[in-house]
Amino acid sequence: MPTLDDVAALESRFGRADAASVLAAALARFKGEVAVVSSFGAESAVLLHLVAEIDPATPVLFVDTGRHFPETLAYRDALTSRLGLKDVRSVAPAAEEVAQRDPEGTRAVWDPDGCCAFRKVAPLERALSPFAAWITGRKRYQAETRTVLPTFELDDGRIKVNPLATWRPEHLAAYAGEHRLPQHPLVARGYPSIGCAPCTRPASHDAPRAGRWAGFDKTECGIHGRTVLPATSDT
Repeated sequence: MPTLDDVAALESRFGRADAASVLAAALARFKGEVAVVSSFGAESAVLLHLVAEIDPATPVLFVDTGRHFPETLAYRDALTSRLGLKDVRSVAPAAEEVAQRDPEGTRAVWDPDGCCAFRKVAPLERALSPFAAWITGRKRYQAETRTVLPTFELDDGRIKVNPLATWRPEHLAAYAGEHRLPQHPLVARGYPSIGCAPCTRPASHDAPRAGRWAGFDKTECGIHGRTVLPATSDT
């Protein structure tokens, strides 16, 4: 099982490397034991393109909550085909869980934390069980909860890799333009950050996550809530 020493060593060696080098190191170090977790949201194409350039057979986990916009599901399929991704896995809560915990499909309105817990957090945890590491597309600029995001973390016994941590919107736009990556269709309609349909509203690009869980004191779904950093980390 990975340790804080492993995280510290990776951060020391690759923490300031470019995203492609970070990904290449992670995919080599954890070969067969690493997955990408992607929402196929507004900024997902860049990370997925970087991964596909190195190894398109890398497992990609998509949490299908049953509440996504139809545009997101269509974008997932189109981007998978466009990039030649060979192992995209949709993971979801069991039908029995949905029937028991949210029979009327309204839980997001009155208990968004509980909705995320059984629709996103639990299914992803089950899907990650075979892996020692996972790769995310989180960036420091996205929210106050991410401003000191390191490149490598220890999260619930697994190493989490954030190769785009230091990227800004202009970097993402330049990369997407250079490689002619298709944009999520909802971005043009004012959605700079895209989650489940009941919990996502249009927002300013200056505060991209302001449209997520509007009206609630909630900024994260819970997937990224168990991070541990080495005591010697300078991030």
